[in-house]
Amino acid sequence: MNLTGYERRPSCAVRIGRITIGDGHPIAVQSMTNTDTKDTEACVAQIERISRAGGTIVRLTAQGRREGENLSNIAQCLRERGCPAALVADIHFVPEVAAIAARYVDKVRINPGNYRTCNGEFEALIEQCRRRGVAIRIGVNHGSLAKRIFDEWGDTPEGMVASAMEFLRVCRERDFDQVVVSMKSSNTRVMVAAYRLLVEAMEREGMRYPLHLGVTEAGNGLEGRIKSAVGIGALLADGIGDTIRVSLTEAPENEVPVGRLLADHFARREGTFEVAHPERYSPTQYRRRSPIQTPLVHSELPATWRVIEATSGNPTAELRAAILSLDRADEPVAVARRYDDESIGQVAVKAAADLGPLFLDGLADGIRIEAPSLTEEETEQIELMILQAARVRMSRTEYIACPSCGRTLYDIEGTLAAIRARTAHLKNLRIGVMGCIVNGPGEMADADYGYVGAAPGRITLYKGRTVVEKNIPQEEALDRLVALIKAGGDWSEPENPQRP
Repeated sequence: MNLTGYERRPSCAVRIGRITIGDGHPIAVQSMTNTDTKDTEACVAQIERISRAGGTIVRLTAQGRREGENLSNIAQCLRERGCPAALVADIHFVPEVAAIAARYVDKVRINPGNYRTCNGEFEALIEQCRRRGVAIRIGVNHGSLAKRIFDEWGDTPEGMVASAMEFLRVCRERDFDQVVVSMKSSNTRVMVAAYRLLVEAMEREGMRYPLHLGVTEAGNGLEGRIKSAVGIGALLADGIGDTIRVSLTEAPENEVPVGRLLADHFARREGTFEVAHPERYSPTQYRRRSPIQTPLVHSELPATWRVIEATSGNPTAELRAAILSLDRADEPVAVARRYDDESIGQVAVKAAADLGPLFLDGLADGIRIEAPSLTEEETEQIELMILQAARVRMSRTEYIACPSCGRTLYDIEGTLAAIRARTAHLKNLRIGVMGCIVNGPGEMADADYGYVGAAPGRITLYKGRTVVEKNIPQEEALDRLVALIKAGGDWSEPENPQRP
């Protein structure tokens, strides 16, 4: 075994417009528009910005027939302007729209939670896509599993795998291999477990479909970038992944440089290595290697703890192997690495991708990042965010916020900023901020409180999975959310009233 090497999982080639993913092709970086799909000029302008940023695949929501039909105008306009981006239609709730969209786009994404295989609709879509050379993405979402899957498996990684495999078997029976699969969740531990279990399931049945990676509802800013890097990085470190999307509650073109940084960070690795202890991957069986309950940042590390610093070009594999080779299986271990990048964003994304997987797998107890260009406060902020993204230590309010799309019913970026300003001082709390009801209630299922678009200008508030107030005016929604948090006993006043 080469402890410092790297090799990507073999997958078949899938053509998406001018782009090919899988079969050793470079990892493609993509994004999704948040404009109204009926607004041709707005969509085209945003797709062009994404393309100029380096995004080669762009997805648009097609929630109804009018949106599906207007994909024709969008595609034609882009081709006339010479934009090379491949177009993907995102179908939700209305399977018939997939047949409309497939006439115009390069790939159709369906959610098995809203599709059926027993009535011939999916089989008909396969044949239509085959004739025109259109790919299909089977996009499983943790928060929107079909009721029959949920009733048998619950909202578990195993349930996500069962949902995907049902549709993949139909594709194989039809001899259709232009298929991409995704297993998305806002919970990094669930997301990583689902992809790893899916790979095992596909390998058992001889399937080599390429994988689209992403953490849903990651939020924005440094926190959103770190959360995405922990989940996506854990899989890329395993050699899993052929195309990626970093979902941020920001302008879509902001997602692309982060995805490109992650793809390039792993593209330079060579060789092979083994993935150890797969039994640790299921969040329902998660256990730590040592008895340490709360992982520590560099300023808290006891002098007696062993610190293992990565020095090779494949730090995740190097550190994993070093930890598993220790004489004492329960010895507390901190993982460390130096980053000479000038930008706090670059340090954060690389460190999260390199070190975060060790905490997801329960192997590390402490973290030490050396970054000469950053202050100690900035470095510790990154360390704490990595631990929170890996779901091993909460140190701040976590925002499960969708990146928005054409279905979004309000200004989610501005609203997230307003909610953060009022609640960022709270501790050990998760708040979901979702643009619509499509994935909103499901993806924020483990949030303590939720703020979900119900209709234009209307918001529904949740406590856990329970609706507390429905369709309230948006101008009242933030105050009512704060009142709900106070009523739930989770409110505390900020230590400095001048600073939220």
